[in-house]
Amino acid sequence: MTKSRHRAPCALMGLVPAAYMNEPTYDENPSIAAFQDYHAGLLEAWDGPALLVYCDGNSIGASLDRNGLRPARFSRTEDGTTYIMSETGVIPGLKESTIIEKGRLGPGQMINVNLSTGEFKDNIAIKKEISLRHDYTQWMKDHAVYVRSGGKDGVDFSHTDHRVFQNGQVSIMQSQFGWSLEDVTMQINDMASTAKETTYSMGDDAPLSVLSSRPHHLSNYFKQRFAQVTNPPIDPLREGIVMSLRMTLGKKQSINKVSDIGARLIHLESPFLNDKELDYILDLPTFKSSSLSTRYDLSTGPAGLEAAVDDLTSAAVTAVKSGVEVIVLSDRPSPDQPLQSTTYIPPNLAVGAVHHALIAANVRMDTGIIVQTGAAWTTHHFASLIGYGAHAVHPYLALETTKMWWEMPVTQSRMESGKMPTFTVEEAQSNLQTSIENGLLKILSKIGISLLSSYHGAQIFEAVGLGEDVIGKAFKGTTSRIGGLSLPELALETVSMRPESHDETEVKKLVNYGYYKPVKSAEYHANSADLARLLHDAIGLDKTMVGAKREEQIASGVPPAKQPNAANYDIFKKSLESAPLANIRDLLDFNSDRDPIPLSEVEPVEKIMERFCTGAMSLGALSREAHETLAIAVNRIGGKSNSGEGGEDTLRSLPIKDVDSDGKSKSFPHLHGLKNGDSANSYVHQIASGRFGVTPEFLVTAKQLEIKMAQGAKPGEGGQLPGPKVSEYIAGLRASKEGVTLISPPPHHDIYSIEDLAQLIHDLHAINEKAGVSVKLVSSIGIGTVACGCAKANADVIQISGGDGGTGASPLSSIKHAGCPFELGLTEAHSALVENNLRSKVTLRVDGGVRTGRDVLMAALMGAEEYGFGTIAMIAEGCVMARVCHLNTCPVGVTSQKEELRKKFPGTPENVVSFFQFVGEEVRHLLAHMGYKSLDELIGRGDLLVQDEAMTGRVSKSSNVNVKDFFSTMPNVKDDRSWLLNENGKEKDSEVHVNGYSSDLDRTITNDIADIVESGSGSFSKSYEIRNTDRSTGAMVAGSIARKWGNRGFLGRLNIDYRGSAGQSFGAFNLPGMKVKLTGEANDYVGKGINGGEIVIRPPEDRGFVAEGSSIVGNACLYGATGGDFHANGRAGERFAVRNSGAYAVIEGSGDHLCEYMTGGVVVCLGSTGRNIGAGMTGGIAYILSDEAQRSDFKRKYVNNEIVKVQRIKTPAAEAQLKSIIERHVDKTNSELAKEILLDWQNKLTSEFFQIYPPSEKNSPLVMASDEEDTELRSQIGISAGGLPDNEGQKACFLVAGQDFGTYMTGQCAD
Repeated sequence: MTKSRHRAPCALMGLVPAAYMNEPTYDENPSIAAFQDYHAGLLEAWDGPALLVYCDGNSIGASLDRNGLRPARFSRTEDGTTYIMSETGVIPGLKESTIIEKGRLGPGQMINVNLSTGEFKDNIAIKKEISLRHDYTQWMKDHAVYVRSGGKDGVDFSHTDHRVFQNGQVSIMQSQFGWSLEDVTMQINDMASTAKETTYSMGDDAPLSVLSSRPHHLSNYFKQRFAQVTNPPIDPLREGIVMSLRMTLGKKQSINKVSDIGARLIHLESPFLNDKELDYILDLPTFKSSSLSTRYDLSTGPAGLEAAVDDLTSAAVTAVKSGVEVIVLSDRPSPDQPLQSTTYIPPNLAVGAVHHALIAANVRMDTGIIVQTGAAWTTHHFASLIGYGAHAVHPYLALETTKMWWEMPVTQSRMESGKMPTFTVEEAQSNLQTSIENGLLKILSKIGISLLSSYHGAQIFEAVGLGEDVIGKAFKGTTSRIGGLSLPELALETVSMRPESHDETEVKKLVNYGYYKPVKSAEYHANSADLARLLHDAIGLDKTMVGAKREEQIASGVPPAKQPNAANYDIFKKSLESAPLANIRDLLDFNSDRDPIPLSEVEPVEKIMERFCTGAMSLGALSREAHETLAIAVNRIGGKSNSGEGGEDTLRSLPIKDVDSDGKSKSFPHLHGLKNGDSANSYVHQIASGRFGVTPEFLVTAKQLEIKMAQGAKPGEGGQLPGPKVSEYIAGLRASKEGVTLISPPPHHDIYSIEDLAQLIHDLHAINEKAGVSVKLVSSIGIGTVACGCAKANADVIQISGGDGGTGASPLSSIKHAGCPFELGLTEAHSALVENNLRSKVTLRVDGGVRTGRDVLMAALMGAEEYGFGTIAMIAEGCVMARVCHLNTCPVGVTSQKEELRKKFPGTPENVVSFFQFVGEEVRHLLAHMGYKSLDELIGRGDLLVQDEAMTGRVSKSSNVNVKDFFSTMPNVKDDRSWLLNENGKEKDSEVHVNGYSSDLDRTITNDIADIVESGSGSFSKSYEIRNTDRSTGAMVAGSIARKWGNRGFLGRLNIDYRGSAGQSFGAFNLPGMKVKLTGEANDYVGKGINGGEIVIRPPEDRGFVAEGSSIVGNACLYGATGGDFHANGRAGERFAVRNSGAYAVIEGSGDHLCEYMTGGVVVCLGSTGRNIGAGMTGGIAYILSDEAQRSDFKRKYVNNEIVKVQRIKTPAAEAQLKSIIERHVDKTNSELAKEILLDWQNKLTSEFFQIYPPSEKNSPLVMASDEEDTELRSQIGISAGGLPDNEGQKACFLVAGQDFGTYMTGQCAD
């Protein structure tokens, strides 16, 4: 490409394009967008993340990925030298006085230096020159055909109310294609009425498709893969500006040629085609098309499927070689192929087979593939079709079903009664399309892919339950680890969906397969209401014993009638053992190499229970009662409770000491069955991408810190807490607004690579040196490599979650189709760690469907040392499996924040303890039966597993399931057990990894201030030299303060000055009383998690560059800030103040995504910004000084207007706040830019500043003019969040504009 395109920058523009659509900086250069449009049709874009450095002999330069996910800083000196680096400060001896510019590459940007002339070119100069070498604009205008929704050039592509099939025909086709009643009543109902996917809860407890006795859609055998650690997922909700569903059809010119012929393609805005769009494409006179039927004669029997596939692929290859540029693979019935006598090739099989046949014939790039099918109605169906080769899908039956559903009396009645929005049948179809498209963006984003064209044909799935002949025929290269359906067996399953009658005059009721909700005599669900009743009987839980009835029973002094009963636990256990097959481990059995031993020789149950953990269920998803009860119970048994995301009340960090004889506590009046000495503090405190509740005190009161990279039920998606569940209490813990939905983004914005994960682990080891750090991953192919990376990054624990884990709320497609069984991921991770001599560095923990002692022993043999219980632990405290967690209507108060429902919570810690004791005793009995005295002796012993042939014989669909391979390849560790201890030969729990030289400066400072921290008062001032190898500097200091005084109890004053280039995470977790000043520059994540105090960064006085135009800090600064002040005399990178919930900050320019997910605080930006300001912002205020290029269309081009509003500075309160903050900025940094603004204040205020605010701030005096007296207003205008507590030691001090300060406040505040 370099040879054919002039030089390397041109090739890179095509290979790693910028997100050029709606990019304001390209508005004046339309040729750049035309260049990118042209190349988008020729090859799929690569996303990165990566900083690419190139040289082609003529020039040298660097280019950044389209999402800007890697740091890229550069410096230019007066002698013409340009330095590019991923971290600033790496060039020794570089004098600040010689530097004329300090910059950074933004998303998709590049720089270039001509090696002959020394000429430096920036992004626009490079791309403008390249894009004008050919007239791409005219080429696209002359040759490209656009199929755009909404119509173009007089063509109307809108949906229609025309019915193609009668209702009777529709019902027959629905049955043939595997539709269930749920698909209409849940999925079509939700998508057509709300334009959103169905949200559901509790995870996937149904059998794997290959183990189910019910017929399944072929796509159900594929699990979506997702990004974790090695590359990040993308946020499609808030960062959709980098994503696109555009696709192209037609013959593609070679990427080694550049001519107008390359523009001759059909461009689709979306892969979702309606009737009109398909007809338009097929009628294009300049593009030859052909429709190939995928139906075949039913009489050919099971063997007929393979023959039909072979005929189809042969016809496709012949057609393309004859010049066909658009192939339609259609399973639509016709007079020649009626429903009664024909069946169909499953569309996934058809498109995959054709795709690979065309590749083999070297003609794949000569045609586009459209799938016209009745078997596509969910996002997963679309994704799997496109992932295996389809360019577009015409879901004719989904559209007909939507029309039929809209016409139904019940739908009309719901609209008329106001229970459903009123919409037309055309709008219903548009809603369906929108939900599918948004769902596709979500699926792309999980794996970190921005463009559907890059996802196309990428086969980013793992097959679970498909045999070699199926994989070889259509899905070559796809991993399938347990075998499964053959082609004849697949044909039989497809035919089994057919209805008994094909009378087209009769509308038949669809079968309810019960795949999502448990239905009697339908699909099996392990976590059923019946199972809950059996467990409640076993542990003695009476869910009716609540409220007054409970109080009466306690007052009576008589023990409850229901008590734990081992016989009932046996009934519970046997109900699972005799249940239908559901999991891979159901096909396994133990094959011991020893004789049984007496139970008395087996380690005590207390030792076994120390390995038990609870799932990471957040306070918010669970009620206080449920969350605290679980923590107390697991702490009683010496196990590891988990906070989940969202933080915890600081009260819980203290032992409960006020319990009366009735088991009641004034500190926790909502709990029952307490004991003095109980602890409600979760052993593990979780850090999720939203950083809700993550404060220094939260971090230092944990015994282990967990980084949630993914969640079993919805990997790659982040978290969501619906607004109704965000009570005043929950909002307070999460520093957010009551009633406002809270979203944790899919990626951690400080983890875009394994190196970034290592940095966060470093941060956490710094603030809490006594706590181990856990990394939570989800089972998927390739997890072994990820696990090795985590171990090398100094993780202490790696958790492998199964894809069937529970959740409070998730899109249904994610619950069912993402993540693999824990058995696959656990064995892979354990094996990789052993083979790479890393196993002794980490403890392996597993969860996801663990319910019994048998599950625990299975997991132990596969390599796990600790075992997590999620949904089953909730059942043990009273959950009845109502599956309404996402609706806030849990009937027993387990997952509700409603006071009246929380009062119905029946559980006590003892109920949960009883469950764990039963499980522990079951493990003991199994150990005795196998002849082993402890779990330690069995961990990793895959050689003691064997495929249970009797259970395998129960698989009704296939005779080809083989689970031996995935455990038989585990390394034999029978004789080498040394890895069960850490590298020092000690118990892994007894020691944690410790940061090395990168924390030496932090240790020095921590020692220097030890006396002041111990006393809690006094002052300290000192200067230190800092280098970019000094990482997380300040975190240890903050940790030492928080351990002693919490977030707000320290009254000392620390004035710490630094000179130099600070490494990553400078000033992380800063606390009140810490006044930090850096003269120099810093890298990414400055002020991460800052809780108070002050961070000031300014360039050296002898600098040779203009401060306000140069980069001084990196990306994602103030990520997760909860308080404090920040002033930077220079520009920041991408995602400044992401998830800020309390800090006050001033910067002099920023990259994209400023104030993303912000929930509180104030941000003032005195320079130009990138795109997407305020995406997901639900609290706080931002003030932006727009430059001349931005000013004319600031709101439309630069602001994400989905939530926030934009206005000029309208109120005296806002003016006072803004001016006072800028005056403080001058005082702190001596900023020349800020001085100039103040000198021209009225002009800047009225014509250049914009205020950005979310709806939650609309009544603030900062936003809306108030009639209150000026003195009253001033009391509400904060200009600083960096101060210390008031006299009561409870609240943060906020400096207020115009207010006088007494001696106490003057001495204690940040100034």
